Amino acid sequence: MVVADRVGLGLIQSLARPGGNITGLASWVPGDWTAKQIQVLQELVPGASKIALLVNPSNPMHRLMVAEEAPSAARKLGVALPIVEATADEELDIAFASAAAQHADAIIVLGDVLIIRQAPRVIALAAKHHLPAMHFFRQFADGGLVVYGPDIFDLLRRAGGYVDKILKGIKPPSCRSSSRPDSSW
Repeated sequence: MVVADRVGLGLIQSLARPGGNITGLASWVPGDWTAKQIQVLQELVPGASKIALLVNPSNPMHRLMVAEEAPSAARKLGVALPIVEATADEELDIAFASAAAQHADAIIVLGDVLIIRQAPRVIALAAKHHLPAMHFFRQFADGGLVVYGPDIFDLLRRAGGYVDKILKGIKPPSCRSSSRPDSSW
């Protein structure tokens, strides 16, 4: 499986000792991820002090980030991070209009199935509302300002190796990649 914060979501006990009968790849490393996104955006949009976060509140990872990592990053870097939400296609227009109405200087678009499915529309909405946008997946490189996130296609290719090992009888905890220990568990 490919997930973000596997410890924060309660899927494993710790990165050092995952425990259980599970393996997978990480799409995000918890800690200062949001702070790094903000710093990159501030380099690209000098003076950005209000950066909206587009989140899907039905996504457990988004809820975890909004509750824990985002407030810490905002305090640390002295920026406002208004949250705009979309749980369905028709709510994207409202979310971007809300970010613009709150005078956001830029927007961070968190990765989500809804967002990926609507990639061209999300890019168009950011342009329509004059919001420089940081996206999580490379599908947004065609028209988006910047992408800062994992190469999902590489993660999925690597997942095939995990499936192969498991089908050959190797227990999931033994499937950890020695070449990239920070991104597999």
